[in-house]
Formats: sequence, structure tokens, C-alpha cells
Amino acid sequence: MEPDKTPLIAGLIIFAASVLSLRLGVSVAIFEILLGLAAGNLGLPARDWMVYLAGFGGIVLTFLAGAEVDTGLLRENFRRVAAISFLSFFAPLAAGFLFCRYLAGWSAPASVLTGIALSETSLAVVYSVLTETGGSGNPAGKLLMACTFLTNTLTALALSFVFLKPGLYTLLFLAACGLFLAFSGRFSLGLLRHPALSGKVAEPEIKYIFLVLLAFVYLAELGAGQAILPAFIFGLLMSRHFKARRSTAGVKSRMRTVAYAFITPFFFIVAGMKVSLAALWAAPFLFAGLFLTKQLSKFAGVHFLAKRYFPGSAAYSTLLLSTGLTFGLMAVLAGVRAGFLDAAQYSVLTGVLIASAVLPTFAAQRWFPPLEEEDLL
Repeated sequence: MEPDKTPLIAGLIIFAASVLSLRLGVSVAIFEILLGLAAGNLGLPARDWMVYLAGFGGIVLTFLAGAEVDTGLLRENFRRVAAISFLSFFAPLAAGFLFCRYLAGWSAPASVLTGIALSETSLAVVYSVLTETGGSGNPAGKLLMACTFLTNTLTALALSFVFLKPGLYTLLFLAACGLFLAFSGRFSLGLLRHPALSGKVAEPEIKYIFLVLLAFVYLAELGAGQAILPAFIFGLLMSRHFKARRSTAGVKSRMRTVAYAFITPFFFIVAGMKVSLAALWAAPFLFAGLFLTKQLSKFAGVHFLAKRYFPGSAAYSTLLLSTGLTFGLMAVLAGVRAGFLDAAQYSVLTGVLIASAVLPTFAAQRWFPPLEEEDLL
């Protein structure tokens, strides 16, 4: 029996994407998506283990993004963050619904779902770009992450409202996550700072965080919910512990190394593998229309505020806030399962989301690099 080639090819894609990223100075996530798209359309199947690892990779990215948020900065700048986030969410939601309902002739549920999918800003992409370029450590980068989080919170709430089916397991999911998050701070801090665990090769601190995230995933699937929001809140709660001491900050650094080396690349690779180029080729005007709808509505909603709050990098910030992937993919997948979207609509929307992850990011990094340091107004 011939051995399975998929793990070897996946490893080659991960390494090749890293090399291309270093050579061209563009985020590695872009090349992971593009190489995944090429592999999928050349016949490489997405194995079940890859799909699960991709889902977990998105959760890990979301946790790390939450851990980067400066809660003090968020409190100090809540008004400006809320203003940008609301317009970043609502403008593409309304534009996407109107385009699909009255120009594309889609059903009302499909149009609502498309508007929600287009409203997000990709936590995974923004966090990856800011981390790789060093922007996550300055005030403007942290404010941009906070805007991304609040935008996705609104998207997650809208998605939950559309698909939520109250039941015993849903209540269990919400109760378990709520109770854990309410008491996790003290327990997690004690574990991270325990002298017997510090610096051990076994890395019990990282394994504890992975265990919590896996529990969120399990409970979310059990209760037909989403694990991204509790994972981000957990990261947010842990951020002050990571910031408090150098020893706990090292846990985050080591976890980031583990995640970026092997886990999170599958999130981007599998996302690319899901796109059918044949379906996109069959509907080029629909694809272009949806992509432009997302980009132009995000620009209209965000750019004039970005010029005020990010004076040295308004175009860069607007483009990053125009990216999409994680919640959008969840929305369209849920739409297919619920019968709101057919296979062709799913493929076009997935292609639009991947294009919105790749093209604005490439433009932002290539033509609109931010100032190295930028003070908030």
C-alpha cells in the first residue's frame, strides 16, 4: 500500500510559504492561502485531520490575538474603537445584503448571510501581519487589533442570532464558558507562576492553554455555538498576566512559536483548498461585484475615521480592516449546512473572502507601509 502523500505535501507548502514570505517581504499567511488554493485545485484532498487542525489553528490565532490586546489602551480609547468598529461592521453588512438581494437576485436568507460574512475583519490575518511586522507592540497596532476584535464581536453576535437554536447543550456551552472565564484569571495566574513549572521542557503552561482551547471547541460543537469568542476573551484575560512578568511573557512567546511553526498554517492552507477555480471562472462578474462591495463599503465606513485616528497609516489601517476570512468562512459554511446557500454561491463567497484576505493585505504591505512609530491622537 502506498503511503499517504498529503502530510509531506502539506509540510512542503508550509516551508515554501515561509521561504516566499522571507524573500518577498509579504505575510506568510498570503502564500499559505495561495499555495493551498493551488494544491486543492490540483487534486490534493483536505483530510479530516487537516480540517480539524485548521479549525483549531483559527482558535489558537484568536487566543493569541486576544493576548496581544492592551486592555488599558482599549479602555482609554473605547469611543474611537467603537466608532470605527461599528462602521466597519455595518457598512459592508448593509451593502452586501442590498447587492445580493436586489442585484444578484439571491434569497433573503442568503443575502443576510452574505452581508454578515462580508462584515468581518479577519483577526487571523490582521494579527499575523502585525506580529510579523512588529506592529502589535506599538499603540497604533494595539488600537487596530482592538478595532478588529470589536468588529468581529458584532459579526459573531449577528451570526449567532441567525443560527442560534436554543437547547440544553447550547445553555451548557454558554454556562461552562462563562463560569470558566469568570474564575480563570486567578487559577491560570497561579499555574503560570508556579515555581515548579517554570522553564520545564514539558511546557505544562502551553499544554494547559491548549487544553482550555480544545475544551472550548468541544463544547461549541456540542452546543452548536462558536468557540472563537470565548477563546479571544480567554486571551484577553490572560494578556495582563503575560504582561505582568517576564516569565509569563515567555509562555506567550513560546506558544506563538509552536503555533506558527505547525498549527496555524493549516488554517490558511485549508481555507485556500476549499475554493473551486472552476466555480469562480463561471461567475467572474458576481465574484468581482461581491469583492468590490466589501472593499468599497469598508473604505467608505472606515477611512475617514482612520485618517483621524491613524494619521500616519490611514490607508494601511483601512486595508487591514478590509480583510476577511475566519468568521466569513464560518458563516458561509453554516449557510450551506442550513440550505441557505448552494455549492456555487459557497465557492464564490469563499473566493471573495480569500481574495479579501490576500489583496488588501498585499496592497497594505507593499504600497502603504505604516510609520514605524505612530502616536494616537
